[in-house]
Order: sequence, then C-alpha cells, then structure tokens
Amino acid sequence: MAELLPLAEAVRELVRDGDTVALEGFTHLIPVAAGHEIIRAGRRDLELVRMTPDLVYDQLIGAGCARRLVFSWGGNPGVGSLHRLRDAVERGWPVPLEIEEHSHAGMANRYAAGAAGLPFAVLRGYAGTDLVHHTATLAPVTCPFTGEQLTAVAALRPDVSVIHAQRADRRGNVQLWGITGVQKEAVFAAARSLVTVEEVVETLDPVPGAIVLPAWTVTAVAEVPGGARPSYAQGYYERDNSYYQRWEPISRDRQVFCDWLREQLGAPAPAEVGA
Repeated sequence: MAELLPLAEAVRELVRDGDTVALEGFTHLIPVAAGHEIIRAGRRDLELVRMTPDLVYDQLIGAGCARRLVFSWGGNPGVGSLHRLRDAVERGWPVPLEIEEHSHAGMANRYAAGAAGLPFAVLRGYAGTDLVHHTATLAPVTCPFTGEQLTAVAALRPDVSVIHAQRADRRGNVQLWGITGVQKEAVFAAARSLVTVEEVVETLDPVPGAIVLPAWTVTAVAEVPGGARPSYAQGYYERDNSYYQRWEPISRDRQVFCDWLREQLGAPAPAEVGA
C-alpha cells in the first residue's frame, strides 16, 4: 500500500543524490511542486529523464540539481528556449550538463519496455538518422523473422518517477484522467514512485477515460493542491499561460534567476553566480 506523506518528507525519503529521476506529465498534470521540493532539498548529480522538459526542468537544471538530461524535446511551450538548460549545455553553468536525445516514440517505447520488465523495445522510428551512431542506448538489430533492419532502444528504469494526478484514496490508489502521456508507464518502470495529488478522498468515483494506479504500484502519495501549476489539472484548474511568458526574462539572466530561487522557492542560489 502506498504511504501518505507530506511532500517534503516524501522527497527526502525517495529522491537521492545521483538518482535517475523522471518527472512526467504531457502539457497537463506536470509535477511542478514536487520539482520545486527537489530543488529545496538540495539534491545534486541527478540524471533527469522526461519526454518534454519544460519550465520545471529548466529550474532544476539552473539550480544545479542535474548532471544529465535524457529527453526528446525541450522548450518553454509557446514562448521559446529554456535558457537555464542552454546555459548549462553551452557554458557549463552552474554545472556542465550532458544530454541524450531521443524521438518521442523512442522515449515512449523505452518507458513501456521498462514497465514491462523487458531489456529493450524495437521500432522503425530511428531509420535514416545518425542518432544510433551517437547514442549508447540505441543499437541496430535485425528481425529474426523478416531480416528487416530495426532499432533497439534500451528500457528506461528510473530510480524514482514522480507524477501528479487529480486524486487518490486513503489506501493510496491513484486516479488521473485527461491527457495522461506516459505517467502510468513511468511509475511501473521505476524502482520507487511519488504521486502528488490535488486531493485525497474516501472513494474514487468513476470518471470516463480515467486511469487508476493501484496502491501496490505506488511508493508514496502526497496531497498537494495546485501541485501542477502553472500547467493544468483537468477538472481542477486551467493552464496559467502568463507564468510561461514571465519565465522568459527570469530564465535569461543568471542573477535574476538566482533571485527567483531565493524569493520564490526559498532555495539557495547555485555557486559561481557571475562566473
């Protein structure tokens, strides 16, 4: 049964320095509050995994939490670049960041393989690209039945996956609906999992198209109303588009970003400001 914990305690227990950490959610139900708590906890040397890293990963990288990013697309949706990500890749601030790129299909299949307990998945999607020659988690394979040349993608098995959902019951069963991305697969693939929810209820009433993660698949649940803002939670609140626009000038300047860390998150700024 999943344990019901305060967010800060759950992050301290589940997210450790050097972990491979996936915070998943596709435009919707992004676990932003959990990402901020990881920053406040001062976690370092993380391998961050996400299909579409956006603002919360920009913030984690800028705060010095990450050494590596595995992803398929990154940006400030509808606005532009992730400037803390760019600063880390291009200039090594606050720490150098390694990157590993995949296609959306490749990342989704990596999660699915991890969730199924398989060592890899196979797809056609990398045909004609050079990624297979530059990425250790890709390899060409020959179909034993047809002789067709395909690409194997290594399974993703995060140390901890973090997602946000609409609600959970007191036994730790989690319910989410709307655009669900690869949240289910990310939880199943991980050694440990943390789910933040809008509310904890006595009974999970049926919702059309909802996914239920049984309590035995989840390590911990934390009740965090508004935990996906500025992204949206279907049935609870809308996307805060102005936040994404405000992030552009904050993320462009190191000192402004460091001020934001201190003032908005109560987190220390990374060393080497101005370097």
